[in-house]
Amino acid sequence: MLFRLFSLFAALLIVPASLLVTVHAPARAETVGSVTGLPIPRYVTLRADEVNVRTGPGVRYPVDWVFVRENMPVEIVSEFENWRKIRDFEGTEGWVHQSMLSGRRSVLVIGRKQTLRREATDSSPAVAHMEAGVVAWLDSCVREWCEIEVSGLSGWVHRSAIWGVRVDESLR
Repeated sequence: MLFRLFSLFAALLIVPASLLVTVHAPARAETVGSVTGLPIPRYVTLRADEVNVRTGPGVRYPVDWVFVRENMPVEIVSEFENWRKIRDFEGTEGWVHQSMLSGRRSVLVIGRKQTLRREATDSSPAVAHMEAGVVAWLDSCVREWCEIEVSGLSGWVHRSAIWGVRVDESLR
């Protein structure tokens, strides 16, 4: 047995480096959750219109503040048992029970008034104009554009105009 392991190890040492460089492992998230195995950080959505945000992962920790807006996007930055540490668009962090989160993705319109366009180009006709603070459902993202749905209207918006999707994330 030891001889086989040594032979395998020795064989690996003599493989030309050019062959090793052509073999690529699939891209992997920088960190994965210790509970779910899902990427950290990742975006999710608040499931209820009243979500307690606690100072620590458990009911023994005091409620620090309360979200009062259902479907708001938040970013999971850590996991502990059934608790997720989240961050909102302003950078405020706290712990919520995982049952208060949904995997369905939403985004928040940020900055100034943004234009929802029929196609993913600046010259495409406007479908609607959205004020900062509008929450929309995220359908897909390709390059610098994301397709969203808000109030029954679908269209495309610049990725930089919304919060709730990573700059390098591709969704279909």
